[in-house]
Amino acid sequence: MTTSKVVLVTGASSGIGAAVVRRLAADGHHVVAAARRRTRLDALAAEAAEAAGAAGAAGAREGTGSVEVAELDVADRAAVTALVDRIRTDHGRLDVLVANAGVMLLSRLDAGLVDEWDRMLDVNVRGLLNGIAAALPAFRDQGAGHLVSIASVGAHEVVPTSAVYSATKHAVWAITEGLRQEADPGIRVSTISPGVVESELAEHITDPHAQAAMRTYRAASIPPEAIAATVAFAIDQPDDVDVNEVIVRPTRQRP
Repeated sequence: MTTSKVVLVTGASSGIGAAVVRRLAADGHHVVAAARRRTRLDALAAEAAEAAGAAGAAGAREGTGSVEVAELDVADRAAVTALVDRIRTDHGRLDVLVANAGVMLLSRLDAGLVDEWDRMLDVNVRGLLNGIAAALPAFRDQGAGHLVSIASVGAHEVVPTSAVYSATKHAVWAITEGLRQEADPGIRVSTISPGVVESELAEHITDPHAQAAMRTYRAASIPPEAIAATVAFAIDQPDDVDVNEVIVRPTRQRP
């Protein structure tokens, strides 16, 4: 039987983040769903509550977790720290941080979209560092904890238009791997690198060349629930088992 954990999921309003929230709540965990879009978070929490109620009425063990929501921009270090402090005050602990928040604003370097480069650095890299800075003291105080970062296959390969995005996701991989090596005993660290996943990430691409390339690239994709299942697998392992890195992509994705 799954031991209930207190889990913070960032970037929880859509895509992989929302799927992770649904899956972990269904598995019986208490999930704090954090993102900038409060309306979507409220809808997600209502959906989870309805699912839990239906499962409880049916006498099922699963579906008895819970979801609370928090507006959060991961690029705001003070806000991330305040949220982790609030979770510790309200629940006595933070067991898992799923650092999922990310943006994918692909473009050629000669397009010069420097504001979009900055946004990817702020969310994908500084957002992860802000999460680590806030969560690691809690994990050390408890003598246990688990960071799960959501990187990308872009961490392992670069294609035209992905230079900055791939750089940020390689940074996610490197930071997470560094933490794994440095972490105190009892603290687990996992990197999940998705391939092409059904999400709204590509909808935010403004560069027309990158938009056209992504339409072809995304012809083969997997649902975000596949990544959520991988996250659930990693955090539900026994305390002495650390799933360090997993790449999950469509069977047809080449590369």
